[in-house]
Amino acid sequence: MKRTIAIGDIHGCNKTLRKLLLESLEIADEDTLIFLGDYIDRGPDSPGVINTLLALKEMEYDVHFLRGNHEQMLLDSMGGFLLFSNFVNNGGDKTLEAYNLDGFEELPFAHQLFYKATELYKVIDDNIFVHAGLNFTKENLFEDEESMLWIRGYQDNQPQLGNGLMIHGHTPIPLDTLMVQNGNCINLDNGCVYKHVSGMGNLVAYIVEEKRFVIEPNCE
Repeated sequence: MKRTIAIGDIHGCNKTLRKLLLESLEIADEDTLIFLGDYIDRGPDSPGVINTLLALKEMEYDVHFLRGNHEQMLLDSMGGFLLFSNFVNNGGDKTLEAYNLDGFEELPFAHQLFYKATELYKVIDDNIFVHAGLNFTKENLFEDEESMLWIRGYQDNQPQLGNGLMIHGHTPIPLDTLMVQNGNCINLDNGCVYKHVSGMGNLVAYIVEEKRFVIEPNCE
């Protein structure tokens, strides 16, 4: 059976990502995988995460890579000292340490291309996949690109979505809250990298056809 699987914020937790994909989800060739962004920063192995994602593409899985605010900060870091400092101070120091490099221009070229090619959103059937969310005050939901990366605090039931869902990450919520969501805005961010925080520390996937969460505890 074909599955559409969304995967929340990874933040450098490559061992956890691989365990989720290969053991808990047992991904298959016919699956569609949508990664919701924030692959990097804060966790121990951001380069490994990107290598895992690139390997999925090379193996010709149906994969879609969305841009998170942390990828945007990395891309913006080339724009001057203040932007570079903003990236470093929001977990980018861990990313550069893992790469053993000093800045974006020194990253492997394939990784630079990966970050630049990330998309702001993906629509599949009636469902919208995006990193942070949408500005529901706009008639055109895809007009406000800043909101797709950064917005927080909107209601989790939005009439504009009709019969579809908006599936997103960005704002960590406790696992017990995540598991009982009943609106049409589904948050998959359980703060995977925060494994020592009560209620946090899991990488979360959502299988759309089954309306089912798959929870992978941080194993870094």
